[in-house]
Amino acid sequence: MNNELAWILNDALKVPEARHAVLLSADGILRAHSDGISRDEADRQAAALSGLQSISRSTAEFIGDSETPWRQTLVEFGDGFIFLVAAGPGAYLAVSATQNVDMEIITFRMQQLVRQLGKEMTSPPRRNADHSV
Repeated sequence: MNNELAWILNDALKVPEARHAVLLSADGILRAHSDGISRDEADRQAAALSGLQSISRSTAEFIGDSETPWRQTLVEFGDGFIFLVAAGPGAYLAVSATQNVDMEIITFRMQQLVRQLGKEMTSPPRRNADHSV
């Protein structure tokens, strides 16, 4: 993993009280992580967050429609939160934050990042000055 999308994830951390950000695939593979978390820890969290998303998705019938798409999971701890959102087909964005984070601001910022990540992940490779790839 070359972590070339870290710069986008670091933007999530500009929200006061945000701690870490991780981009992962549906199968738990780390795609990118913010600068404040080690690669090993980000790998471990990506695997766990993939499982969390799967469990969350499996409870859709509890709201009355098992076919409704999963959009977000929020986990609250004594010292903070984990926000996990869909970030495109087979991709998820997770952000951890302290208990003092403004939940509205962090979720809004995450949705902005999802739009930006979608553009970055689907854009064609950039060409250099001599137009070769």
